[in-house]
Amino acid sequence: MRPILLQGHERSLTQIKFNTEGDLLLSCSKDHVINVWYSHNGERLGTYEGNNGTVWTVDVDSESRFMVSGAADNTLRLWAVETGKCLYTWEFPTAVKRVAFKEDDSQVVCITEQRMGHQCAIRVFNINRDGDGTNQSQEPLYMFNPIGSKATVCAFTPTPNVIITGHESGKVALFNVKSGDEIENNERAHSDIVTDLQMSKDGTYCITSSKDKAARIHDTKSLMVIKTFTTETPLNSAALAPGRPYVLLGGGQEAMSVTTTSLRQGKFETRFWHKVFEEEVGRVKGHFGPINTIAVHPAGTCYASGGEDGFVRVHHFDDSYFRAKPYGDLEIAD
Repeated sequence: MRPILLQGHERSLTQIKFNTEGDLLLSCSKDHVINVWYSHNGERLGTYEGNNGTVWTVDVDSESRFMVSGAADNTLRLWAVETGKCLYTWEFPTAVKRVAFKEDDSQVVCITEQRMGHQCAIRVFNINRDGDGTNQSQEPLYMFNPIGSKATVCAFTPTPNVIITGHESGKVALFNVKSGDEIENNERAHSDIVTDLQMSKDGTYCITSSKDKAARIHDTKSLMVIKTFTTETPLNSAALAPGRPYVLLGGGQEAMSVTTTSLRQGKFETRFWHKVFEEEVGRVKGHFGPINTIAVHPAGTCYASGGEDGFVRVHHFDDSYFRAKPYGDLEIAD
């Protein structure tokens, strides 16, 4: 697989995201800029400028009309994907670490950092899709402070008004956004900070990665751990490959200690694990530093990884990937 190298950032990547069709790839990094690329050839389509700090997180709606971003300048911003215009800005006392659209695009959830006496807060905003999108409500529809360990990642679940969160202590929880109550939790989901959470296509399960060197698949209703993938390196990101029984894991030693480790010891590869058998099936090298974020094309034809080295690498899968029989001679009907 020859990767396409996307060079559009000057500092390390924080999150990358495909749109629903998979023709666009959004990337944000610590250099205050969000880039959008064509995923098939790596051509840069444009940039979204306006943030005054590290852009931590980005998400795009199902029509690729609106995009939201969260940044260290304490803002949540709504952008027009096509024109690159910032349509609306919400301001908070602390940095926005994670944003996610609801499946029907009607709402956005965001997590703000626990800093300077302010508690970690989770807010849900209604997104007004009428007109040009500049007419938004400044006030959140719901807001609450999760008790105990601060939340680091979140996503909407298929259950109405319920979000799933990953926390600094390693716990995974379900919250009712209306009341702010914790409906269900798994305190021992991970033993260290949860670094990423990605939902399956139908929302019935999700995968989380953690600094405790493991990734796990959870049932989004009961939070039961279905599968565990244990590696020997801290993980920063985990993604599910649609159409194939694989999960992709990325991570590596902390950026601070990277200079003292060689590429091989640093474990900067994207790892492919078999989703059912919990076995590692392959690795893809390439980054000169930890992999911070991984995203898989919604059709499963390619994947992208963003690293501490400031590069995004897009790998289009070879024919052999689709011809391989992950279950032996058994054919699984979709």
